[in-house]
Amino acid sequence: MREIPADKITEIVKGLFIAANLELEEDVVKSIEDCRAVEDSPIASHVLDKILENAQVAKEESLPLCQDTGLALLFVELGQDVHVTGSDFHGAIEEGVRRAYANGYLRKSICDPLTRLNTGDNTPAVIHTEIVPGDKIRIIAMPKGGGSENMSGATMLVPAAGEEGIKNYVIEMVKKAGPNPCPPIIVGVGIGGDLEKAVILSKKALLRKAGERNPRDPRLARMEEELLAVINALGIGPQGYGGRTTALAVHMEMMPCHIASFPVAVNIQCHVARHKEAVI
Repeated sequence: MREIPADKITEIVKGLFIAANLELEEDVVKSIEDCRAVEDSPIASHVLDKILENAQVAKEESLPLCQDTGLALLFVELGQDVHVTGSDFHGAIEEGVRRAYANGYLRKSICDPLTRLNTGDNTPAVIHTEIVPGDKIRIIAMPKGGGSENMSGATMLVPAAGEEGIKNYVIEMVKKAGPNPCPPIIVGVGIGGDLEKAVILSKKALLRKAGERNPRDPRLARMEEELLAVINALGIGPQGYGGRTTALAVHMEMMPCHIASFPVAVNIQCHVARHKEAVI
């Protein structure tokens, strides 16, 4: 049994959320640059240039990429041979989030749903924990902005809907979202499981490198490519100003479901696709 101090987890979580809010992942930057190279709309090109400039300034000046520094979302793989000492595991993560948003001067956006009273420290976090073999902890920090989250959704298709049903729902959601999630977007799609699992799959899909096709299911890889082409033909464009670049990528994840069900979820990510990870 390997012992890991809770304060070590806290410090790592703190560092991940600060870094995620200041530094855009290189795969996202490259994806935006690639889209800029083929964009033929002057306005869209200008917007993409400004997005790239914003990322550069944020990195150089240690400033948040966006005023919305996000809800603290974490995906954790906890080794079954790990014993956390000094405090409870979730408490250590919450303290890391608390310190990140205080010490990193990040906007605190979490409030009571009814009174709208701010909790003051950006907690509680949303933590998805999976017990896995081994003696390590993998932590992925994903600050999720409210604008893109608001444009997400889930549905229960009829079992006979098939691929066309999935595609139609994804396209409908992107059309409905329009400029609101700050395109160019990354579209995460979760298929199967039950209602809540489909939503979790759609968010986990966003953790893949931008544009990286599903490595396990060639059907999904093909659908990702087909959907990206259709979405970019909608003409919504960067920030809704029109152009060829509405989405940087479509990422899909799937698992088996009940014979009477066909859950599909769409989770939209803005162009500030933030996530950082560490293994302890």
